[in-house]
Amino acid sequence: MEFHPQPRGGQPKPWAFPAPERSVLGNGLTVLRCHRPGQQVVAVEVTLQAPLDAEPAGLDGVATIMARAFSEGTDKLDAEQFVDELESCGASTDAYADHAAVRVSLEVPASRLRKALGLFADSLRAPAFPESEIERLVENRLDEIPHELANPTRRAAKELAKELYPASARMSRPRQGTEETVSRIDATAVRAFYDRHVRPATATAVVVGDLDGVDLDTVLDETLGAWTGAATQPRKAPPITADDTGRVVIVDRPGAVQTQMLIGRIGPDRHDRVWPAQVLGTYCLGGTLTSRLDRVLREEKGYTYGVRAFGQVLRSTTDGTGAALLAVSGSVATDVTGPALADLWQVLRTLAAEGLSDEERDVAVQNLVGVAPLKYETAAAVADTLAEQVEQQLPDDYQANVYAELARTGTVEATAAVVAAFPPDRLVTILVGDASQIADPVRELGIGEVKVVTGG
Repeated sequence: MEFHPQPRGGQPKPWAFPAPERSVLGNGLTVLRCHRPGQQVVAVEVTLQAPLDAEPAGLDGVATIMARAFSEGTDKLDAEQFVDELESCGASTDAYADHAAVRVSLEVPASRLRKALGLFADSLRAPAFPESEIERLVENRLDEIPHELANPTRRAAKELAKELYPASARMSRPRQGTEETVSRIDATAVRAFYDRHVRPATATAVVVGDLDGVDLDTVLDETLGAWTGAATQPRKAPPITADDTGRVVIVDRPGAVQTQMLIGRIGPDRHDRVWPAQVLGTYCLGGTLTSRLDRVLREEKGYTYGVRAFGQVLRSTTDGTGAALLAVSGSVATDVTGPALADLWQVLRTLAAEGLSDEERDVAVQNLVGVAPLKYETAAAVADTLAEQVEQQLPDDYQANVYAELARTGTVEATAAVVAAFPPDRLVTILVGDASQIADPVRELGIGEVKVVTGG
């Protein structure tokens, strides 16, 4: 029997996050393009400068309804025709509103980019916002709210925002609005919000995919370039303030067999020099199954299926007024809520006293940096990160530099950053569970004043 020689591995190619090319169309729309050979599904992300704090008083949720209504027809096609035309291109769209901006996205095979991008551009240039469709979207949103309140994870997030931020701040209220505010939204309100905030001069489009054979300049000029609108000054966001005095809020769910935990405070945004070290240290604390929190609460004690620590950017601005939410999240059985919290606090105190190990740091770097090429295999993943950088006012090479910074960050720096991020005496703890069983054990821990609120 003849055996073929064993294949030999080639030399590994160095990897770096893709660098986009930046340009501006005649209408003022900024474009970031990134050629990715072999990515035959092109991803387009458009960021609109229509942040949640721009919503009119009493109309929280209007940005979300507007975002969802972009697919409900244009000046040329009604809602059904618009969807049919998109589907004929093999394209899909999505949209959502967040604190920084409204994001609208498109994915389509490269061979059908011209037609699909034309439809997509029409939805931004001349959305119909028909009364009947807006009413339907409002009703759909109102139907979602009770389900969100019933979800312990969502309910904990709602309560944490309410506790952390001043009542006057938009961040203290649900991102997609409440029953009271959403019920006031109609087509007139959506149109007014669109007219006030959506225009090409303050928007940015990211286009990522295999662009060989695509005359992208012509395609862009004929589609997104046809969008017109008056220029305007960029909107200045209000500073973010928060009260992270150590305290506990229990959202009472009588009979609950589990307690949902969300423990958080705010910290610096991605412009701060500490960010890479904070990412690394937070990953060591609770980024994966082998991190400290899981080793104690999951492996040693069996309290939970998993507890995660993370940093989530709220708003990132070049003037330093942005912030990130730093949090620990997970669920435990009701009867071990007190012991689980005691052990969690002990993990934080031990971390502050003894620091991270070099082994923890090395594993975190390997996981965060080593998997990056897999994380960005698709055009959509690259486009999403580039659009995120635009939203957060970061330079185009930011992500590439972050990976280099992570690899250079030492154990001492990572320890200092995570200890500063999660001080045991400056954390707001939200517990969604049975107050009759968990309130007294939690009070005995001495981690802050304990308040019980209803589960609604």
